[in-house]
Amino acid sequence: MRVVQVNYASDPALKSADELLDRYTTLTGWADAIAAAGADVLTVQQFHSSANVTRNGVSYTFGDFSTIAAAAAAFTPDIVHVNGVTFPVETWRLRRRIGRPERAALHLVVQSHSDGGDIGRAPMLRIAGRLCRSSVDAFLFAVPEHAQAWRDAGFIAPTQRVHTVMPASTDVRPMPRGDARSRSGVTGSPAIVWVGRLNANKDPLTILAAFEQFASRASDATLTMIYHTDELLPQVRERIIGSSTLRDRVRLVGAVPHDQMSAYFSAADIFLVGSHHEGSGYSLMEALACGAIPVVTNIPTFRALTGDVGHLWSPGDVEGCVRALDSTAADERPRVIEHFEKNLTWKAVGERAVDIYRAVIMAHG
Repeated sequence: MRVVQVNYASDPALKSADELLDRYTTLTGWADAIAAAGADVLTVQQFHSSANVTRNGVSYTFGDFSTIAAAAAAFTPDIVHVNGVTFPVETWRLRRRIGRPERAALHLVVQSHSDGGDIGRAPMLRIAGRLCRSSVDAFLFAVPEHAQAWRDAGFIAPTQRVHTVMPASTDVRPMPRGDARSRSGVTGSPAIVWVGRLNANKDPLTILAAFEQFASRASDATLTMIYHTDELLPQVRERIIGSSTLRDRVRLVGAVPHDQMSAYFSAADIFLVGSHHEGSGYSLMEALACGAIPVVTNIPTFRALTGDVGHLWSPGDVEGCVRALDSTAADERPRVIEHFEKNLTWKAVGERAVDIYRAVIMAHG
């Protein structure tokens, strides 16, 4: 099976192909995973300059639309995999460019990396999605619920197929607990780690209210908060300072380099998050990989990621969060890691993706 992965989006601040590949680990991870599952892979990336790079035996072509479309056509793929539902016009043009009469067996899939959001309802983009959707043979989503927003917005026709697969995995792995606690400074029993932006969607104020109740009877419990944006930082600080329980038990860390996150997740007993919606849940995947017991909100992405491990609670429900924290047990950690290794590694994602490609080929002849 020959697969071309197509990526249109890139940060204009990235100056070189190598810099982009170093940053876009999901792009390279997906290519490596499907190659390991048996596919012959070319990845093409729309970029401000042309380049050809090979990493881990996978070829990457960079350039403008004409450059990457020509490279994709020359590869004679069985499957073209486009990243992003928000590129309907580019996807339609690419299908026309590659799908000449002699390539009638070409199949094209589009993968969503979000849960829908407002952009799916932008008027002009919505019109383009409806007009160009016939170029797509199937869509890939993390969970079925995310596809519905795009169907409602007109990007997916009622008869078009949707397949589910996680859009990424992680190479983060657990560290020995002693080393992790020494490096991260995470202490306590249970030691709880929260990761997210300090915004309304991540809902840190609900987290603090729930932890305050939980910590009033769990005398050694601590909460470490890692955040990369600080929209609600004044309110968070005010809440902590105003509580004698929170004041001595909550640690505001701020941003942490990604290569140090394994220490925080491995040091944690519990990974706590209060998101109201999520497209993917990368931090949760990394926490699961390190064995932190998930106490997360009952939203579609998190249900898919946690499976039968951890504890779910409704967004915004302080009492529900407290009950979930109360129900955790230390002996859950090995089962969390086992769940990740079985279902969420890049190997598992790659094998699932190749199975989907085969299903699309079979369905369309």
